[in-house]
Amino acid sequence: MNPLRLFGALAGVPGLLGARPAAPPHGLSGAGGTAPAPDRRRIRTDLRAWAELLRVSALFTIPGDALAGAAAAGRRPDRGTVLAVGASLCLYEAGMALNDWVDRDEDAIDRPHRPIPSGRIAPGAALAVAGALTMAGLALAARAGRPALAVASGLAATVWAYDLRLKHTKLGPAAMATARSLDLMLGATATGGPRPSVRAGATGPAGAAGRASAAGPARTTGPAHTPAAVGTPGPTRTRTRTVTTRPVRAALLLGAHTYAITEVSRHEAQGGSTTVPLAALTATAALAAAVAGEQPIAVRDGAEKPGAAAHRLLRTAFAGAYLRTAATPLLHAALNPSPPLTQRAVGGGIRAMIPLQAALAAKAGAPLGGLAVMALVPLARKLARKVSPT
Repeated sequence: MNPLRLFGALAGVPGLLGARPAAPPHGLSGAGGTAPAPDRRRIRTDLRAWAELLRVSALFTIPGDALAGAAAAGRRPDRGTVLAVGASLCLYEAGMALNDWVDRDEDAIDRPHRPIPSGRIAPGAALAVAGALTMAGLALAARAGRPALAVASGLAATVWAYDLRLKHTKLGPAAMATARSLDLMLGATATGGPRPSVRAGATGPAGAAGRASAAGPARTTGPAHTPAAVGTPGPTRTRTRTVTTRPVRAALLLGAHTYAITEVSRHEAQGGSTTVPLAALTATAALAAAVAGEQPIAVRDGAEKPGAAAHRLLRTAFAGAYLRTAATPLLHAALNPSPPLTQRAVGGGIRAMIPLQAALAAKAGAPLGGLAVMALVPLARKLARKVSPT
């Protein structure tokens, strides 16, 4: 079930998730009275509070991690990719809820409008949701196989370590970058699912001996079909999943962007920093050049395969969209480091992850995957006007 629908359904239960019960109509209080109709305005208010707490406008930056990871691993999206996306969404939302629970006292001073300090969501409810979403994310990753569960476990541990301990230390940006890199690696490891090993000399119906017995006696019509040749085990053939260095490179690029934006976010409450937005702007330009200039997978041994020019054009367009989305608000924040402009720069950096993911997918030879990721841009922009991603 969608988490927001679940929260909406639970919002009407007295005392659960911090929701207050609607007052009964006059003359119906006490035993024997008719239960009041649900207060739709109260439900909408509660949903709005949870949408703000969970930063739902930033959710559109999550699916691209798994798709870019699958493309970098050279695999087509499948059931494992869908499970990776679901796990990533749960773990990301867990981090959002945990973040506001940890910062509730600080937000009471700097951001009293947020759901917890404003009293719209109880602190205990936010913590409970963070724990439940973490468990749900790990359960989804487990269904994609042990490698995916291992990566998801590291991601969950990084998210909780960042919120509980590392966020206000010098290791905070590195922890956040690690989490985003692991999210891309989750898509790379989950896609394809566990594949059994098949060995030519294995016994049983699936092995060579089983196949030989099922087919009947061996033919001896040629020199290659001598008894000695039949009895000699052939080369071992194992189908296993291998993660090349391409997903690692893509994860590092995405992590570098995350590191730069996280550094800027550390100043969004008070503002006042010019050098940090400028440094992030420089990093953004370097990343865009790296993604646009790297050799695509469509090039092999110096010769371009059919469609390589179109892939390169898409990759360049996606890299340009990434630079435009992130660079403009960063430049404004550098020129005027006020809290509103700094927060806008952080929001632009979050939304810029979508075209960056699309560029990484196109660079890996998956232009359709890149186009699918880019389709999330207008949705993220529209929802960001209603709910802030920061």
